[in-house]
Amino acid sequence: MAGFPIFASRRIRKTPYTQRVEASGLTAYTTYNHMLLPAAFTSLAEDCAHLKQHVQIWDVAAERQVELRGKDAHKLACLMSARDLRNAEPGRGYYAPLCDANGGMINDPIALCLAPDRFWFSIADSDVELWALGLAQGMGLDVEIHEPDVSPLAVQGPKAEDLMARVFGEEVRSIRMFRFKTFEFQGVEMIIQRSGWSKQGGFEIYMPKFALGLALWDRIWEEGNTPEFQIRAGGPNLIERIEGGLLSYGNDMNRTNTPLECRLDRFLALDVEGSAFLGKEALLRQRDRGLSQALSGLKIAGEPIAPLAFPFKTRANGQDAGIVTSAVHSPAMAANIGIGMLAIEACENGTEIKVETPQGWRQAVTCPLPFV
Repeated sequence: MAGFPIFASRRIRKTPYTQRVEASGLTAYTTYNHMLLPAAFTSLAEDCAHLKQHVQIWDVAAERQVELRGKDAHKLACLMSARDLRNAEPGRGYYAPLCDANGGMINDPIALCLAPDRFWFSIADSDVELWALGLAQGMGLDVEIHEPDVSPLAVQGPKAEDLMARVFGEEVRSIRMFRFKTFEFQGVEMIIQRSGWSKQGGFEIYMPKFALGLALWDRIWEEGNTPEFQIRAGGPNLIERIEGGLLSYGNDMNRTNTPLECRLDRFLALDVEGSAFLGKEALLRQRDRGLSQALSGLKIAGEPIAPLAFPFKTRANGQDAGIVTSAVHSPAMAANIGIGMLAIEACENGTEIKVETPQGWRQAVTCPLPFV
């Protein structure tokens, strides 16, 4: 597929780190929440191999925050989140699928509880702020909703903890997964959470001052630009994401899909007495009648698949069997691997199906997620 430059406009915003990203060998952008999101530097395969061995700094400012603050902030957070947030603790993050009244997924953010009356939803690529504003206005809730000046910067990879300790001190090591603490950089307090869109380990720094972005990047780069760390700029990597079974909202699922179809049952408060999130009744009905489709892993035969526009059609036993939502060649697995939203009959592990690619129909077999 031919590449074309992105025409600059106010609708696609730069980030505090754009200048450094573009000086670090960037080869491809995508867009995310109306912002630039770095997608590749040397190549997907080289970026992936480096991420698994060393440490990378990621501009993920496109992970915007939707802040709920005020008397009814907790009430609104509990209504929006299919994850039970009624006993949410300050200092914790929660993977929290958001649903509409029909159970369709609006987004799958991390909900950060900053205080009993203050939450951030660190969102995937959809306009959650407008959704929250509509719910609050329609219900007459006493809550302030806005997008704060917060631009996450991620440090990811097996050497991330050591590098972060060099920059922010040894206390960083005490942060548990999806927990966060407040640290100071150049007199500005910022939240650091152990999280990130990779399975290699790392942290996300919620940087609260646009003008401080380059200084923060430079400080981390200075400590990491050594033979010990071998830091590089990077970003969420398609190969590593699919290998690890990490889902991408807008690619692997959208509002036509439910969390049950995405196999996110463990994050849903369906059987929690007293929970009353939006879409709960619809999801209970779907669970009772059974699923007609669900996400599955796939191994696809043939030559390496280039990252292309999806979805791909699939067929099983001569019938349409759903779509491939994401796929890529994994050098580590020496195979084409993907994720598909498939008819439930095709989801049984080991089922042989056919996938329509730009090079023609190929054989494929279903398998569990994650791959590694």
